[in-house]
Amino acid sequence: MLLCGIIDELKRSIPRTELLSYFFCQATDSRINSATSVLRGLLYLLIDQQPSLVSHIQKKYDHAGKALFEDANAWIALSEIFVNILQDPNLNRVYLIIDALDECIADLPKLLGFIVQMQNSSLSCRAKWIVSSRNLLDIEEQLGCSRQKLRLCLELNAESISTAVEKFIEHKVPQLAHKKGYDRPTKKAVSDHLFSNANNTFLWVALVCQNLEQIPRLDVLAKLNEFPPGLDSLYQRMVQQISSSNNADLCKRILASVAVVYRPITLEELTSLTEMREDIATNLQSVRDVVSLCGSFLAVREDTIYFVHQSAKDFLFTKADADIFPSGEEEVHYRIVSRSLQVMSKTLQRDMYSLHALGYPAEQVPQLDPDPLATVRYSCIYWIDHLHDWSLSSSTNPQGSADLQDRGAIHQFLSEKYLYWLEALSLCKNMSKGVVSMAKLEAFMQVSTNW
Repeated sequence: MLLCGIIDELKRSIPRTELLSYFFCQATDSRINSATSVLRGLLYLLIDQQPSLVSHIQKKYDHAGKALFEDANAWIALSEIFVNILQDPNLNRVYLIIDALDECIADLPKLLGFIVQMQNSSLSCRAKWIVSSRNLLDIEEQLGCSRQKLRLCLELNAESISTAVEKFIEHKVPQLAHKKGYDRPTKKAVSDHLFSNANNTFLWVALVCQNLEQIPRLDVLAKLNEFPPGLDSLYQRMVQQISSSNNADLCKRILASVAVVYRPITLEELTSLTEMREDIATNLQSVRDVVSLCGSFLAVREDTIYFVHQSAKDFLFTKADADIFPSGEEEVHYRIVSRSLQVMSKTLQRDMYSLHALGYPAEQVPQLDPDPLATVRYSCIYWIDHLHDWSLSSSTNPQGSADLQDRGAIHQFLSEKYLYWLEALSLCKNMSKGVVSMAKLEAFMQVSTNW
């Protein structure tokens, strides 16, 4: 919220000759939770605003191609390009904003070291950095090495935050009252409860208002006290509600699947990863309705499912694991592998896009609508990653052990659908991922031969 406001303010106030680039890390999305992704995103926005800067990338790109941004050396190449751009004589001052450093999972120390290096160099006069993070000691220690810094601690500015949250409540309650037809006493009771229990937390207010939208107007006063202060208490209430609902098992399976996937999945992909009734799985609106029953832990934007906040996902792993992962996280990984093999075996076939031409450049293939790969895209790209992260034990999962044997599910899939799988990866523009995945599968099977 704070950095969104800062970005909007800078867009309005900085001269047109100065550039603004920003990146929002998200731990739950493997595409935007690495140091390489951060630099790649910042560079993209800089070049989008000043196209002449692309010359710093072009030479390396002509030599390495797409791998420049994706292979093991991507960080080195991108950091060199970044420095060269900041040294460009045609570049004026730039503002670089990174939100949620604590959600940068891969190579965070490299990113922190790079920021400090830039701040301690002569380039500090040209590039101004604004970064945000939870209060994590290792991040504070590394950024503390910067000679030029100003630290803003939200906990020490509680009054300002409280005022902002109060403004948020004053904005949300009239909307809620209008939508639900609250009378004046009900509207005041809701407002008072939010003011008294928000504890300076925007998300708590938003989640409570979202829950109140589902409660009939006549029951609001009786239900208000069921929304306790504090996010953990609210999350616990949401889990209890799910557990007592008619769709408890399905909701828990959905939450477990969304929690362990490596990127946000679409509603269609969810149907292939989580077992659900056919009448639900074949109706996208029904799938959306079921996701909405998951206690406000999840949000759907443009048919893609996200956690409402990293704290919601953290809560499920640390304080609701007995409810969401009763057989352990490994069992969820196994279910995804099993479901993926089933749906890929059923869906994949030769020439999925009816191109009728061998060797057609994948980069030139437009995505079809409807897309025959819509339900299996995630499975094609990540099923081996889930297999790798599944700690298989033949004593606790005999079926899983059988899947690894000759003529088991994995052997059968690769025997019958291997070429179709490679074609699908190419159409998904993830052929390089297939090469890495097969190497990972080979290593995994060698370790698994004792089972």
